[in-house]
Amino acid sequence: MAWTYLFVAGLFEVAWAVGLKYTEGWTRPWPSLLTVAAMVVSFWCLSQALRSIPIGTGYAIWTGIGAVGVAAVGIIAFAESASPARLACIAMIVCGVLGLKLVSS
Repeated sequence: MAWTYLFVAGLFEVAWAVGLKYTEGWTRPWPSLLTVAAMVVSFWCLSQALRSIPIGTGYAIWTGIGAVGVAAVGIIAFAESASPARLACIAMIVCGVLGLKLVSS
């Protein structure tokens, strides 16, 4: 169950990071409220996951899911660069996250 919490925490990290773009500096109430709600869910799920998963592993995977997820949203939704070099760097993050999962209990 801890790994499920960690995965969900990562998804909500993506949600709040993308949500920051829509808050327009916290001047828009509804996007701001939804962003804060996503932050709360993300941190709560992360805290539940870290009850069983080592903190170094859990935090690295959480940030990795967030980094890859936000980069993917940027490419798909905001027409950010999908250059081969950028995709290779994203792939390295994915390999790191998978490696941490494989070597963790």
